Amino acid sequence: MLKWLVEIRGGRSQYKVAQEIGIAQSTYASIEVGSRHPSVNMAKKISKAMNFDWTRFFEDENTEVE
Repeated sequence: MLKWLVEIRGGRSQYKVAQEIGIAQSTYASIEVGSRHPSVNMAKKISKAMNFDWTRFFEDENTEVE
């Protein structure tokens, strides 16, 4: 599970975020739980909608991000 992504999403629903970026809620949910990895294009869309650096999806999850 990408806990950092859930935290960034805050109180917004998965459906709302998915709708903003033009994907199915189930696709977004799969990315959030870690069963699916986003393409670079998808990572950019998600990060733009939630205002964070898209490369975070591709960092080692054990690496601390400031």
